[in-house]
Amino acid sequence: MNFGGLEPEFSTLEQSAFVVIPVPYDLTSTYQSGSRRGPLAILEASGNMELYDEELDRETYRAGIYTAPAVEADASGPESMVLAVRERVKEVLDLDKIPVLLGGEHSISLGAVQAIQRKYPGLRVLQLDAHADLRDAYQGTPYSHACIARRIVEICPLVQAGIRSMSAAEAQYLKKDEGVVRSFSADFVMAGDENLDRISELLEGDIYITVDLDALDPAFMPATGTPEPGGIDWKALTGLLRRVSRRARIRGFDVVELSPLPGLVAPDFLAAKLVYRMMGYVCLPAGR
Repeated sequence: MNFGGLEPEFSTLEQSAFVVIPVPYDLTSTYQSGSRRGPLAILEASGNMELYDEELDRETYRAGIYTAPAVEADASGPESMVLAVRERVKEVLDLDKIPVLLGGEHSISLGAVQAIQRKYPGLRVLQLDAHADLRDAYQGTPYSHACIARRIVEICPLVQAGIRSMSAAEAQYLKKDEGVVRSFSADFVMAGDENLDRISELLEGDIYITVDLDALDPAFMPATGTPEPGGIDWKALTGLLRRVSRRARIRGFDVVELSPLPGLVAPDFLAAKLVYRMMGYVCLPAGR
């Protein structure tokens, strides 16, 4: 199934700027599982989008969007899955294309960050999320979805936005760290454009963006395994992403943690629209 339901003219690997990589994996999910079904739900919803983007006044699909085979889930443990994702993303980077991962749980992001940081050593990461995900280990593994941010900061600087849930140990870690993590609450994100500007100013050069859909308020995104009240809305989310795209070079991104709800397709469509909008931001000329 091709993202956007595209015909072969716009979905061949050779002619595409973007490579969509489904990763249907949720082995370390801890509350409500089901994000393994997220990639397929996003692909199905994307086939029902209008491919003209009204905000950007463009048909982003003309840049080419190739949908790769899914990364096969590995039940031996999350570390093996990180390695599998890293190798797949490296293959995409070797072709000078932009990897777009569809999750699956948030642990899959680590493999992508590892691969991209090796090609772009000055990489920074923007994490949109309800949860800090800064635990050193959780349920016996350092590769849990609850540890993704902690593993990323071992590789490169991290900016978080939308955060509104963490453990006492994570809060203490944020107080003690030496500026490798800049963390902003959902309330800060929602307080106005000036704050979005302040966040985007921390991101320049080569960046990777990881979007955990629970960054959004459950009123907009109920289909996630760990919903948290008091989240951000679509306007704040896309407003921040557009600002970041003006300042930085987006080398790849992911959208993770969609757990589809039977009979409720709005969250699936939101996720698909977000992926397409982010592709459009990548394609924008500098300064727009």
